[in-house]
Amino acid sequence: MPLVSPKDMFEKAYAGGYAVGAFNVNNMEIVQGIIAAGNQERSPLILQVSAGARKYAGENYIMKLMEAAMQDT
Repeated sequence: MPLVSPKDMFEKAYAGGYAVGAFNVNNMEIVQGIIAAGNQERSPLILQVSAGARKYAGENYIMKLMEAAMQDT
């Protein structure tokens, strides 16, 4: 799944008349499931991480998790 700017994503969604889902993620399995569903539906999505998850897991872990998820799709 490619990384795109929010501006481009929202402009396409507005022009196409659809919404973009934003999903809070905390671990690898949740990230994998959300990305798999987005790919299956050919739908853009936003992965978001709460302050609590960043504090618990660590920012480096979360960033590497997101990078790995983007490379695998």
